[in-house]
Amino acid sequence: MLDVVIVNFRTPELTVDCLRSLEPEIRQVDQVRVWIVENCSGDRSAQILSDEIAKNGWNSWGRLLISDRNLGFAGGNNLAIREALKESSTKLVWLLNPDTVVRPGGMVELLKFMELNPQVGIGGSRLEYADGKIQYSAFRFPTWKSELEHSVRARIISRIFDQWIVTPPQKEQAHHSQWVSGASMIIRREVFDNVGLLDDRYFMYFEELDFCFRAAKAGWPCWYVPQSRVVHLYGQSSGVTKEPRKRKPTYWFAARRRFFLKNYGRVATLVADLAWTVGFAIYRVGAFLRGRKPYDPVWMWWDFVRYNFGVQGLLFSL
Repeated sequence: MLDVVIVNFRTPELTVDCLRSLEPEIRQVDQVRVWIVENCSGDRSAQILSDEIAKNGWNSWGRLLISDRNLGFAGGNNLAIREALKESSTKLVWLLNPDTVVRPGGMVELLKFMELNPQVGIGGSRLEYADGKIQYSAFRFPTWKSELEHSVRARIISRIFDQWIVTPPQKEQAHHSQWVSGASMIIRREVFDNVGLLDDRYFMYFEELDFCFRAAKAGWPCWYVPQSRVVHLYGQSSGVTKEPRKRKPTYWFAARRRFFLKNYGRVATLVADLAWTVGFAIYRVGAFLRGRKPYDPVWMWWDFVRYNFGVQGLLFSL
């Protein structure tokens, strides 16, 4: 049994498109349930989704869960995962963003890979833009070295810290990856049995990184499966896009800090924070001297410093 989990928050039309892309895939696979979580959108999402499920005849495999409060990404997924794991027949759970469209064969290839590789705990799809251009979806765990490399953006630093860069080149064949994007991530039941559910203290962002980190420590490797292709309309479900100059929300800083403190401890977190702060300051000074216009979110350096070194950071507790 495969259980697919989609969490909707104010994007019912995107969620319906995602369900529509799943329909031909479900016809090719026995025993598939799709859990659609309506995460207290405060709009007509519940009615729209209920109507579309009935109108398109998706009742045989689609189940709508309505939350009475916004649980965030991790909490919304956990709501459905708990229901799925109540059934002993559930073997795999596929987390799928509502702002995704599954390419033909996307589900089948992911299931085929997990069946042929029982030692793999987590699998992630190749994510694409609508035009087919690849997105980064296979990553390395962040460290203070990757924080410095990412923030300073200097070729010499990137060459020195090449093996710690969080976004390595995306290969064309399936390969081990330390973590994969939660926009399309399939998880073996035994991983949940070993490490528990997603940490719902993350409201949004870093939750799949944290989950893959915990799974790796428990001996469950994560793999990138590019044969499974999924279009990801980046940021449409969260409202956080790559639009230049848009300010980072507070929950992004909170999620980052939680991951480092929880998994690396306070000393390593402080080193990583300092590495990013110094690196970004060097980058911005260099950009100013070269006359380059800033592309980064507004107040990025100040917000980072204020959150991690100010009262919020000092009082932050897991």
